[in-house]
Amino acid sequence: MPATQDRKITNRLRRIEGQVRGVAQMVEDDRYCIEILDQIQAVKAALGRAESEILKRHAQCCVAEAISSGDAEEQKTKFNELIDLFEKAKR
Repeated sequence: MPATQDRKITNRLRRIEGQVRGVAQMVEDDRYCIEILDQIQAVKAALGRAESEILKRHAQCCVAEAISSGDAEEQKTKFNELIDLFEKAKR
């Protein structure tokens, strides 16, 4: 994965970290509940976008390498990792 892509993902996660600190401050400041909930929704959406970027990265690098290797066991492993991840998300 190119370093610029890694940097973009890292920067996105740092922005999310700042958003979460902001939400904590809103709670401490006893801000209106709906304002806090709006910010929580924004954090969840930002995490979803970060998750999508990392999933694309996994497909472009890890899964693609397993496919091009021709190693059936490695392909199965990468496929099962994705299935397990999506199963956890459904719980």
